[in-house]
Amino acid sequence: MKYKSPYFIVEVSSNHSQDFDRCIKFIELSKKINASAVKFQLFDINKLFAPEILNVSKMHRDRSSWELPKEFIPDLYKRSKELSIDFGCTPFYLEAVDFLYDYVNFYKVASFELLWDDLLIEIAKTKKRVIISTGMADEMEVLHAVKVLKENGSKDISILHCNSSYPTPIDDSNLSAIKTLSMLTGLKSGWSDHTRSKAVLYRAIHKWNAAVIEAHLDIDGMGEEYQDHCWLPDDLAEVISRCIELDDQDIDGDGIIKYTKSESSERMWRRDPEDGLRPFIETRSIFARDHKDDLS
Repeated sequence: MKYKSPYFIVEVSSNHSQDFDRCIKFIELSKKINASAVKFQLFDINKLFAPEILNVSKMHRDRSSWELPKEFIPDLYKRSKELSIDFGCTPFYLEAVDFLYDYVNFYKVASFELLWDDLLIEIAKTKKRVIISTGMADEMEVLHAVKVLKENGSKDISILHCNSSYPTPIDDSNLSAIKTLSMLTGLKSGWSDHTRSKAVLYRAIHKWNAAVIEAHLDIDGMGEEYQDHCWLPDDLAEVISRCIELDDQDIDGDGIIKYTKSESSERMWRRDPEDGLRPFIETRSIFARDHKDDLS
């Protein structure tokens, strides 16, 4: 079976600092490290949190500084298109879905929005690719979200197992849920990472066949959301490059116990069971004949 590397999504989240040039750097860096896509988030604090929260919580009001300026979107999409890297965005309010339509290759549904049917319906009606995260959800909630998407026009859906703790303790990763989600829904499944662990990513990919990987990235550790869950470029680049090196190669084989072509020359140098010395007795005589002139 030939190995196919996952669709790697770089999640910028709010590490853009509302700086257009920094946003462009994220796109260019995502391309440089061979990510498949770069994804931003479009939200408005006043449409995200209830007044009861904003009225009493300065911490939540201050998140207005995390908002991506809406006017950046067309040019961010344009730069992504120039670099041949997919551009995605997570809409956090209904009107954002329509605004993003001309600029995204896919929509993302965040874990906290999975229960909001109105948003799922608006996204599904676009008929564009949609990727959903399932952090905190139970089986029935996942099945309901997929049902709503399909009933309203979505044909291309990917589903990501996710833990919404930032960062996620490694022993809470529950990576086998990637396979469970695929079997449960019949959809391509993957992993939305908040562990920042290479071991977790490699296991999600090679053990559980994650078709999609999403990972939060920061350029320099100075982003608003840079914590233990955000990758830095060199570390994420290493994971992606190692997967791409194997891309489209037959690394699983047929499972038959046999020696391979690359082992043929070593095969006759095994220990001979007759006297317990290497190589086989037959090989020794051939070797001695071929090397008799080496002593002269």
